[in-house]
Amino acid sequence: MFKDNLVQLRKLNSLTQEDVAEKLGVSRQAVAKWEAGETMPDLEKSRLLAELFGVSLDDLATHQPEDSLGFGVPPKGKHIFGIVTVGDKGQIVIPAKARSIFDIKAGDKLIVLGDEGQGLAVLKTEGFMKIAEAVMRGGGAKL
Repeated sequence: MFKDNLVQLRKLNSLTQEDVAEKLGVSRQAVAKWEAGETMPDLEKSRLLAELFGVSLDDLATHQPEDSLGFGVPPKGKHIFGIVTVGDKGQIVIPAKARSIFDIKAGDKLIVLGDEGQGLAVLKTEGFMKIAEAVMRGGGAKL
């Protein structure tokens, strides 16, 4: 996982092993060994790698493409939770991981927003109301 994610992220960012090594203060050989799975970077170097690529340390270390429809490591804070099916009455089931990350519980109220050019968005009502109130005051949203 880690080695495959590292290679994918390095190539996605158009960096060479030498580029990564220079940014982390290690040798190119160290990066090559990480990518080959021969060794692993220490925690601090792993944190720096995650920061360099703008991903979470957890995703860098454990992301598996099959968990996100075959896509690689997502940018930090971005998620692909999978595909949901719309029921006969328009209902969808929000995946457990999404409910956990966004603290959505049974009985919570959600607002569905739509933009014909961008798609749908689902937000917790409280968060939307904070944004709406800030916009109405003209101060912008402070989340």
